Amino acid sequence: MQEKVLSGSKNGMAALIATVVLYLAAVVAIVMGGVMLDSLDTGAESTAGVVLLVVGIVWACIGWIPFLGLKVLKPQEALVLTLFGKYVGTLKDNGFYFVNPFCTAVNPAANTKLGQSGDVDRGASPKPIVVSTDGLTINTDSSKGKKISLKIMTLNNTRQKVNDCLGNPVEIGIAVMWRVVDTAKAVFNVDNYKEYISLQCDSALRDIVRIYPYDVAPNVDTTGDGVADDGSLRGSSDIVTLRIRDEIQKNVENAGIEIIEVHITYLAYAPEIAAAMLQRQQASAIVAARKLIVDGAVGMVEMALERLNENNVVELDEERKAAMVSNLLVVLCGNRDAQPVVNSGSLY
Repeated sequence: MQEKVLSGSKNGMAALIATVVLYLAAVVAIVMGGVMLDSLDTGAESTAGVVLLVVGIVWACIGWIPFLGLKVLKPQEALVLTLFGKYVGTLKDNGFYFVNPFCTAVNPAANTKLGQSGDVDRGASPKPIVVSTDGLTINTDSSKGKKISLKIMTLNNTRQKVNDCLGNPVEIGIAVMWRVVDTAKAVFNVDNYKEYISLQCDSALRDIVRIYPYDVAPNVDTTGDGVADDGSLRGSSDIVTLRIRDEIQKNVENAGIEIIEVHITYLAYAPEIAAAMLQRQQASAIVAARKLIVDGAVGMVEMALERLNENNVVELDEERKAAMVSNLLVVLCGNRDAQPVVNSGSLY
């Protein structure tokens, strides 16, 4: 389905004025026709009065039909028009339009509201009956207009529990910025383009998350080149969101939707393993910190022994050096402040 933009129908004000003038003329014709029938007896003038009266009454009855062809569009709005089931074009520019009064606007997603999206009605009108699904709300109020918003919309996808490439369950949520770029595809190629993009976001999110571990893990290939890398959900968020965006865009291309960008709004281990994974992270941090402390302590002991030898402060045999090294490592690597014992006697 190829989109056709109607650009030559922006004459709504002229059509409105003409219709109103014709209505006034119909009222005048009715009045004059009645007056002529009451005051004149000749056949020709009587016939003219009847014609005026009939024409005025007929126009008064059907003159409202042109009003159905008046369409007003605000910036970043579009209207898809069909005539007896045939697609005739799309109004996309803001302005006052006049189209065929028998054209009808089509928008199958008019009564569908995405969670946290820009099309959620925050007005004071009474709330209609809704049917809530996963991140989706179906509005049963049929008074909603058929205009399609061309603004950038935000779909705040609900948190999903997905297993990463190591089998660990993680919870992740994303925000997707999108907009309609081809109204004909959005209306005619899919049943409901808002429901369609919501489902495609869920599917793409699961497909990409399964490729990555939550944190950096050895022997994991996330790029598909056969070489292990350091990709992870926590450390490679920019690459992950870019791949999710590309995956969603590929799936919604036939619906005339453009994906602007994707952001991760929530990322954590699932509650059932969160405590265990926190302990593992704490253990890894403790081991790394201890390794750094030991490396520093060994360097300080080496420096102390070298300085003592260079300055000939004291000569120590191997046993005394071992005792000194042991004491220094205990002092430097201990969790608490050392309580030294001063030996006031001889070393030997």
